[in-house]
Amino acid sequence: MSADAQHATWAIRGQFFAAGALFATWGVQVPMVKAHYGLSETTLALAMLAAGIGSVTGLTQAGRIVGRLGPRTVAGVTGLLAALAITLLLATNHPVALLTLMLTFGLAASLFDVAINVAASEIERQAKRPLMSGFHGLFSLGGMAGAGFGSVMQGLGVSATLHLLTAGVACAFLTIWGYLHMHGRRDTPSDGGLVLPRGVLGLIGALAALGLLCEGAIYDWSVLYMRESLQAPPATAALAYASFSGAMAATRFGGDYLRARISSVRLVQVCGVLAALGMALTLVTDDPIVALLGFALIGLGLGNVVPVLFSAAARVPGVKPADGIAAVAALGYLGMMVGPPLIGVVAEWQTLSSGMALVMLFAATLSLAARRALGHDR
Repeated sequence: MSADAQHATWAIRGQFFAAGALFATWGVQVPMVKAHYGLSETTLALAMLAAGIGSVTGLTQAGRIVGRLGPRTVAGVTGLLAALAITLLLATNHPVALLTLMLTFGLAASLFDVAINVAASEIERQAKRPLMSGFHGLFSLGGMAGAGFGSVMQGLGVSATLHLLTAGVACAFLTIWGYLHMHGRRDTPSDGGLVLPRGVLGLIGALAALGLLCEGAIYDWSVLYMRESLQAPPATAALAYASFSGAMAATRFGGDYLRARISSVRLVQVCGVLAALGMALTLVTDDPIVALLGFALIGLGLGNVVPVLFSAAARVPGVKPADGIAAVAALGYLGMMVGPPLIGVVAEWQTLSSGMALVMLFAATLSLAARRALGHDR
Protein backbone atom coordinates (compact mmCIF):
# COMPACT_ATOMS: atom_id res chain seq x y z
CA MET A 1 0.00 0.00 0.00
CA SER A 2 1.42 3.40 -1.00
CA ALA A 3 2.09 6.16 1.54
CA ASP A 4 -0.81 8.16 0.10
CA ALA A 5 -3.16 5.19 0.48
CA GLN A 6 -1.95 4.65 4.05
CA HIS A 7 -2.70 8.29 4.92
CA ALA A 8 -6.18 7.94 3.42
CA THR A 9 -6.72 4.70 5.34
CA TRP A 10 -5.84 6.35 8.65
CA ALA A 11 -8.03 9.32 7.79
CA ILE A 12 -11.01 7.00 7.35
CA ARG A 13 -10.14 5.19 10.57
CA GLY A 14 -10.16 8.54 12.33
CA GLN A 15 -13.64 9.22 10.97
CA PHE A 16 -14.88 5.85 12.25
CA PHE A 17 -13.38 6.68 15.66
CA ALA A 18 -15.19 10.04 15.72
CA ALA A 19 -18.50 8.40 14.76
CA GLY A 20 -18.18 5.91 17.60
CA ALA A 21 -17.25 8.58 20.12
CA LEU A 22 -20.29 10.68 19.18
CA PHE A 23 -22.68 7.75 19.68
CA ALA A 24 -21.01 6.96 23.02
CA THR A 25 -21.30 10.55 24.20
CA TRP A 26 -25.05 10.42 23.57
CA GLY A 27 -25.33 7.01 25.23
CA VAL A 28 -23.51 8.10 28.39
CA GLN A 29 -25.73 11.16 28.77
CA VAL A 30 -29.10 9.43 28.22
CA PRO A 31 -29.91 9.47 31.98
CA MET A 32 -29.01 13.18 32.18
CA VAL A 33 -31.09 13.99 29.08
CA LYS A 34 -34.01 12.11 30.62
CA ALA A 35 -33.69 14.06 33.88
CA HIS A 36 -32.93 17.44 32.25
CA TYR A 37 -36.06 17.41 30.09
CA GLY A 38 -38.22 15.57 32.64
CA LEU A 39 -38.97 12.67 30.26
CA SER A 40 -40.67 9.35 30.92
CA GLU A 41 -39.40 6.17 29.26
CA THR A 42 -42.00 6.63 26.52
CA THR A 43 -41.12 10.26 25.76
CA LEU A 44 -37.42 9.42 25.87
CA ALA A 45 -38.18 6.69 23.35
CA LEU A 46 -39.78 9.34 21.12
CA ALA A 47 -36.52 11.30 21.14
CA MET A 48 -34.71 8.14 20.09
CA LEU A 49 -37.35 7.62 17.41
CA ALA A 50 -36.64 11.12 16.07
CA ALA A 51 -32.99 10.15 15.60
CA GLY A 52 -34.09 7.02 13.77
CA ILE A 53 -36.41 8.98 11.49
CA GLY A 54 -33.56 11.34 10.67
CA SER A 55 -31.32 8.37 9.92
CA VAL A 56 -33.73 6.69 7.52
CA THR A 57 -34.48 10.03 5.84
CA GLY A 58 -30.77 10.56 5.20
CA LEU A 59 -30.32 7.06 3.88
CA THR A 60 -33.03 7.51 1.24
CA GLN A 61 -30.72 9.99 -0.52
CA ALA A 62 -27.33 8.68 0.61
CA GLY A 63 -26.43 6.98 -2.68
CA ARG A 64 -27.19 10.13 -4.67
CA ILE A 65 -25.48 12.52 -2.25
CA VAL A 66 -22.33 10.44 -1.70
CA GLY A 67 -22.09 9.70 -5.42
CA ARG A 68 -22.44 13.34 -6.41
CA LEU A 69 -20.28 14.98 -3.73
CA GLY A 70 -17.94 12.11 -2.89
CA PRO A 71 -17.49 10.40 0.49
CA ARG A 72 -14.80 12.90 1.55
CA THR A 73 -17.05 15.97 1.33
CA VAL A 74 -20.10 14.23 2.78
CA ALA A 75 -18.09 12.84 5.71
CA GLY A 76 -16.60 16.25 6.48
CA VAL A 77 -19.90 18.16 6.47
CA THR A 78 -22.08 15.59 8.21
CA GLY A 79 -19.44 14.70 10.80
CA LEU A 80 -19.32 18.33 11.88
CA LEU A 81 -23.13 18.58 11.92
CA ALA A 82 -23.43 15.47 14.10
CA ALA A 83 -20.82 16.84 16.52
CA LEU A 84 -22.74 20.13 16.77
CA ALA A 85 -26.03 18.36 17.52
CA ILE A 86 -24.42 16.36 20.34
CA THR A 87 -22.75 19.47 21.76
CA LEU A 88 -26.11 21.28 22.03
CA LEU A 89 -28.10 18.43 23.63
CA LEU A 90 -28.50 20.17 26.99
CA ALA A 91 -28.40 23.77 25.74
CA THR A 92 -32.18 24.17 26.04
CA ASN A 93 -35.05 23.02 28.25
CA HIS A 94 -37.61 22.59 25.46
CA PRO A 95 -38.44 18.99 24.43
CA VAL A 96 -39.20 20.17 20.87
CA ALA A 97 -35.62 21.42 20.61
CA LEU A 98 -34.41 18.02 21.81
CA LEU A 99 -36.46 16.30 19.10
CA THR A 100 -34.97 18.67 16.51
CA LEU A 101 -31.43 17.97 17.69
CA MET A 102 -32.00 14.21 17.66
CA LEU A 103 -33.53 14.40 14.19
CA THR A 104 -30.50 16.38 12.99
CA PHE A 105 -28.09 13.99 14.68
CA GLY A 106 -29.77 10.95 13.09
CA LEU A 107 -29.77 12.55 9.64
CA ALA A 108 -26.12 13.63 9.82
CA ALA A 109 -24.88 10.43 11.45
CA SER A 110 -26.51 8.21 8.80
CA LEU A 111 -24.93 10.11 5.90
CA PHE A 112 -21.61 10.19 7.75
CA ASP A 113 -21.87 6.42 8.24
CA VAL A 114 -22.54 5.67 4.57
CA ALA A 115 -19.79 8.03 3.40
CA ILE A 116 -17.05 6.49 5.54
CA ASN A 117 -18.23 2.94 4.77
CA VAL A 118 -18.10 3.64 1.02
CA ALA A 119 -14.59 5.04 1.43
CA ALA A 120 -13.61 2.00 3.51
CA SER A 121 -15.03 -0.46 0.97
CA GLU A 122 -12.97 1.22 -1.76
CA ILE A 123 -9.80 0.89 0.32
CA GLU A 124 -10.67 -2.78 0.93
CA ARG A 125 -11.24 -3.33 -2.81
CA GLN A 126 -7.90 -1.77 -3.69
CA ALA A 127 -6.04 -3.78 -1.03
CA LYS A 128 -7.75 -7.03 -2.18
CA ARG A 129 -8.01 -8.33 1.38
CA PRO A 130 -10.49 -8.00 4.28
CA LEU A 131 -10.17 -4.64 6.04
CA MET A 132 -13.73 -3.64 6.94
CA SER A 133 -13.75 -5.17 10.43
CA GLY A 134 -10.67 -3.15 11.33
CA PHE A 135 -12.36 0.06 10.25
CA HIS A 136 -15.39 -0.77 12.37
CA GLY A 137 -13.01 -1.63 15.20
CA LEU A 138 -12.08 2.04 15.29
CA PHE A 139 -15.80 2.89 15.61
CA SER A 140 -15.98 0.65 18.66
CA LEU A 141 -12.70 1.99 20.02
CA GLY A 142 -14.16 5.47 19.65
CA GLY A 143 -17.23 4.28 21.53
CA MET A 144 -15.10 2.86 24.31
CA ALA A 145 -13.02 6.05 24.52
CA GLY A 146 -16.12 8.25 24.45
CA ALA A 147 -17.83 6.26 27.18
CA GLY A 148 -14.67 6.02 29.26
CA PHE A 149 -14.15 9.77 28.98
CA GLY A 150 -17.76 10.32 30.04
CA SER A 151 -17.27 8.06 33.04
CA VAL A 152 -14.14 9.95 34.10
CA MET A 153 -15.87 13.31 33.69
CA GLN A 154 -18.82 12.14 35.80
CA GLY A 155 -16.46 10.73 38.42
CA LEU A 156 -14.73 14.10 38.64
CA GLY A 157 -18.05 15.89 39.02
CA VAL A 158 -17.75 17.74 35.69
CA SER A 159 -21.07 19.05 34.41
CA ALA A 160 -22.80 17.18 31.60
CA THR A 161 -22.88 20.37 29.52
CA LEU A 162 -19.09 20.74 29.69
CA HIS A 163 -18.65 17.05 28.90
CA LEU A 164 -20.80 17.41 25.77
CA LEU A 165 -18.91 20.51 24.69
CA THR A 166 -15.51 18.90 25.16
CA ALA A 167 -16.46 15.68 23.38
CA GLY A 168 -18.20 17.53 20.54
CA VAL A 169 -15.23 19.82 19.87
CA ALA A 170 -12.79 16.90 19.97
CA CYS A 171 -14.87 14.93 17.44
CA ALA A 172 -15.21 18.00 15.23
CA PHE A 173 -11.44 18.43 15.10
CA LEU A 174 -10.99 14.73 14.31
CA THR A 175 -13.55 15.02 11.51
CA ILE A 176 -11.69 17.98 10.02
CA TRP A 177 -8.38 16.10 10.22
CA GLY A 178 -9.95 13.12 8.44
CA TYR A 179 -11.42 15.33 5.74
CA LEU A 180 -8.04 16.89 5.01
CA HIS A 181 -6.41 13.49 4.41
CA MET A 182 -9.17 11.47 2.71
CA HIS A 183 -9.19 10.94 -1.05
CA GLY A 184 -11.69 13.00 -3.04
CA ARG A 185 -12.92 10.20 -5.33
CA ARG A 186 -16.54 10.33 -6.53
CA ASP A 187 -18.86 7.68 -7.95
CA THR A 188 -21.54 8.16 -10.57
CA PRO A 189 -24.53 9.32 -8.50
CA SER A 190 -27.67 7.25 -8.36
CA ASP A 191 -30.50 8.22 -10.69
CA GLY A 192 -33.08 8.17 -7.92
CA GLY A 193 -33.32 7.81 -4.19
CA LEU A 194 -32.83 4.74 -2.09
CA VAL A 195 -32.29 1.43 -3.91
CA LEU A 196 -35.02 -0.80 -2.53
CA PRO A 197 -33.36 -3.67 -0.64
CA ARG A 198 -34.93 -6.71 -2.28
CA GLY A 199 -33.61 -10.17 -3.05
CA VAL A 200 -30.13 -10.81 -1.69
CA LEU A 201 -29.79 -7.17 -0.66
CA GLY A 202 -33.05 -7.39 1.27
CA LEU A 203 -31.93 -10.48 3.16
CA ILE A 204 -28.62 -8.87 4.07
CA GLY A 205 -30.56 -5.79 5.16
CA ALA A 206 -32.82 -7.89 7.38
CA LEU A 207 -29.78 -9.23 9.20
CA ALA A 208 -28.47 -5.69 9.53
CA ALA A 209 -31.79 -4.64 11.07
CA LEU A 210 -31.52 -7.39 13.67
CA GLY A 211 -27.89 -6.61 14.45
CA LEU A 212 -28.33 -2.85 14.70
CA LEU A 213 -31.53 -3.27 16.70
CA CYS A 214 -29.48 -5.08 19.34
CA GLU A 215 -26.58 -2.64 19.03
CA GLY A 216 -28.86 0.39 19.30
CA ALA A 217 -30.54 -1.04 22.37
CA ILE A 218 -27.20 -1.28 24.15
CA TYR A 219 -26.18 2.21 23.03
CA ASP A 220 -29.37 3.82 24.27
CA TRP A 221 -30.42 1.76 27.28
CA SER A 222 -27.38 0.03 28.84
CA VAL A 223 -26.33 2.97 31.04
CA LEU A 224 -29.91 3.60 32.17
CA TYR A 225 -30.35 -0.14 32.87
CA MET A 226 -27.28 -0.11 35.10
CA ARG A 227 -28.51 3.00 36.92
CA GLU A 228 -32.17 2.11 37.43
CA SER A 229 -32.29 -1.70 37.45
CA LEU A 230 -28.97 -2.46 39.18
CA GLN A 231 -28.62 0.80 41.16
CA ALA A 232 -25.04 1.29 39.95
CA PRO A 233 -23.39 4.69 40.61
CA PRO A 234 -23.12 7.00 37.55
CA ALA A 235 -19.41 6.39 36.90
CA THR A 236 -19.90 2.60 37.02
CA ALA A 237 -23.05 2.76 34.89
CA ALA A 238 -21.18 4.65 32.17
CA LEU A 239 -18.78 1.69 31.93
CA ALA A 240 -21.60 -0.45 30.49
CA TYR A 241 -21.20 1.37 27.20
CA ALA A 242 -17.41 1.28 27.51
CA SER A 243 -17.26 -2.48 28.15
CA PHE A 244 -19.60 -3.14 25.24
CA SER A 245 -17.67 -0.91 22.84
CA GLY A 246 -14.29 -2.14 24.06
CA ALA A 247 -15.27 -5.76 23.44
CA MET A 248 -16.62 -4.82 20.02
CA ALA A 249 -13.33 -3.11 19.19
CA ALA A 250 -11.31 -6.15 20.29
CA THR A 251 -13.30 -8.59 18.18
CA ARG A 252 -13.36 -6.25 15.18
CA PHE A 253 -9.60 -5.82 15.19
CA GLY A 254 -9.38 -9.61 14.91
CA GLY A 255 -12.36 -9.76 12.57
CA ASP A 256 -10.47 -9.42 9.29
CA TYR A 257 -8.31 -12.40 10.28
CA LEU A 258 -11.47 -14.40 11.03
CA ARG A 259 -13.23 -13.28 7.82
CA ALA A 260 -10.32 -14.55 5.74
CA ARG A 261 -10.68 -18.02 7.31
CA ILE A 262 -14.33 -18.47 8.32
CA SER A 263 -17.38 -18.19 6.11
CA SER A 264 -19.69 -15.23 6.60
CA VAL A 265 -22.51 -17.61 7.54
CA ARG A 266 -20.64 -19.34 10.33
CA LEU A 267 -19.21 -16.09 11.67
CA VAL A 268 -22.62 -14.40 11.91
CA GLN A 269 -24.16 -17.54 13.45
CA VAL A 270 -21.56 -17.55 16.24
CA CYS A 271 -21.95 -13.80 16.68
CA GLY A 272 -25.68 -14.10 17.31
CA VAL A 273 -25.25 -16.87 19.88
CA LEU A 274 -22.61 -14.92 21.83
CA ALA A 275 -24.76 -11.78 21.91
CA ALA A 276 -27.79 -13.73 23.16
CA LEU A 277 -25.74 -15.38 25.91
CA GLY A 278 -24.28 -12.03 26.96
CA MET A 279 -27.71 -10.45 27.28
CA ALA A 280 -28.94 -13.44 29.28
CA LEU A 281 -26.01 -13.10 31.70
CA THR A 282 -26.72 -9.38 32.17
CA LEU A 283 -30.39 -10.00 32.92
CA VAL A 284 -29.95 -12.79 35.47
CA THR A 285 -27.42 -11.00 37.68
CA ASP A 286 -27.85 -8.33 40.34
CA ASP A 287 -24.13 -7.56 40.41
CA PRO A 288 -23.11 -4.55 38.25
CA ILE A 289 -19.65 -6.04 37.65
CA VAL A 290 -21.12 -9.26 36.29
CA ALA A 291 -23.49 -7.17 34.18
CA LEU A 292 -20.49 -5.37 32.71
CA LEU A 293 -19.09 -8.76 31.70
CA GLY A 294 -22.42 -9.53 30.07
CA PHE A 295 -22.35 -6.30 28.08
CA ALA A 296 -18.79 -7.12 27.00
CA LEU A 297 -19.95 -10.54 25.77
CA ILE A 298 -22.70 -8.84 23.76
CA GLY A 299 -20.01 -6.63 22.22
CA LEU A 300 -17.93 -9.68 21.32
CA GLY A 301 -20.98 -11.18 19.65
CA LEU A 302 -22.16 -8.16 17.70
CA GLY A 303 -18.72 -6.87 16.77
CA ASN A 304 -18.37 -8.42 13.33
CA VAL A 305 -22.02 -8.45 12.25
CA VAL A 306 -22.16 -5.00 10.62
CA PRO A 307 -18.68 -5.19 8.99
CA VAL A 308 -19.55 -8.54 7.39
CA LEU A 309 -22.94 -7.28 6.16
CA PHE A 310 -21.74 -3.92 4.84
CA SER A 311 -18.86 -5.58 3.03
CA ALA A 312 -21.27 -8.09 1.49
CA ALA A 313 -23.63 -5.26 0.47
CA ALA A 314 -20.81 -3.48 -1.36
CA ARG A 315 -20.18 -6.63 -3.44
CA VAL A 316 -23.71 -7.40 -4.63
CA PRO A 317 -23.51 -7.74 -8.45
CA GLY A 318 -25.11 -4.92 -10.42
CA VAL A 319 -25.39 -2.57 -7.44
CA LYS A 320 -23.06 0.38 -6.82
CA PRO A 321 -21.25 0.16 -3.46
CA ALA A 322 -22.82 3.40 -2.16
CA ASP A 323 -26.29 2.18 -3.12
CA GLY A 324 -25.75 -1.29 -1.67
CA ILE A 325 -24.42 0.03 1.62
CA ALA A 326 -27.16 2.69 1.82
CA ALA A 327 -29.89 0.11 1.17
CA VAL A 328 -28.62 -2.32 3.79
CA ALA A 329 -27.89 0.53 6.20
CA ALA A 330 -31.47 1.78 5.69
CA LEU A 331 -32.90 -1.48 6.97
CA GLY A 332 -30.23 -1.56 9.65
CA TYR A 333 -31.11 1.92 10.85
CA LEU A 334 -34.79 0.97 10.69
CA GLY A 335 -33.94 -1.72 13.21
CA MET A 336 -32.00 0.79 15.27
CA MET A 337 -34.92 3.20 14.98
CA VAL A 338 -37.58 0.70 16.02
CA GLY A 339 -35.56 -1.21 18.62
CA PRO A 340 -34.79 1.36 21.34
CA PRO A 341 -38.29 2.90 21.32
CA LEU A 342 -39.79 -0.60 21.41
CA ILE A 343 -37.71 -1.36 24.49
CA GLY A 344 -38.87 1.93 26.00
CA VAL A 345 -42.52 1.05 25.46
CA VAL A 346 -42.05 -2.42 27.00
CA ALA A 347 -40.18 -0.81 29.91
CA GLU A 348 -43.08 1.60 30.46
CA TRP A 349 -45.63 -1.22 30.48
CA GLN A 350 -43.55 -3.84 32.25
CA THR A 351 -39.91 -3.35 33.33
CA LEU A 352 -36.69 -2.26 31.64
CA SER A 353 -35.40 -5.81 32.14
CA SER A 354 -38.33 -7.11 30.10
CA GLY A 355 -37.51 -4.66 27.35
CA MET A 356 -33.83 -5.59 27.31
CA ALA A 357 -34.80 -9.27 27.01
CA LEU A 358 -35.82 -8.46 23.43
CA VAL A 359 -32.11 -8.13 22.62
CA MET A 360 -31.63 -11.79 23.50
CA LEU A 361 -34.53 -12.77 21.23
CA PHE A 362 -33.34 -10.75 18.24
CA ALA A 363 -29.73 -11.90 18.60
CA ALA A 364 -30.89 -15.52 18.51
CA THR A 365 -32.98 -14.77 15.40
CA LEU A 366 -29.93 -13.21 13.76
CA SER A 367 -28.00 -16.44 14.25
CA LEU A 368 -30.81 -18.60 12.88
CA ALA A 369 -31.32 -16.42 9.77
CA ALA A 370 -27.64 -16.14 8.79
CA ARG A 371 -27.51 -19.11 6.41
CA ARG A 372 -30.50 -17.98 4.37
CA ALA A 373 -29.19 -14.43 3.95
CA LEU A 374 -25.47 -15.10 3.46
CA GLY A 375 -25.32 -18.61 2.00
CA HIS A 376 -24.06 -17.14 -1.29
CA ASP A 377 -21.28 -15.00 0.27
CA ARG A 378 -18.16 -17.11 0.63
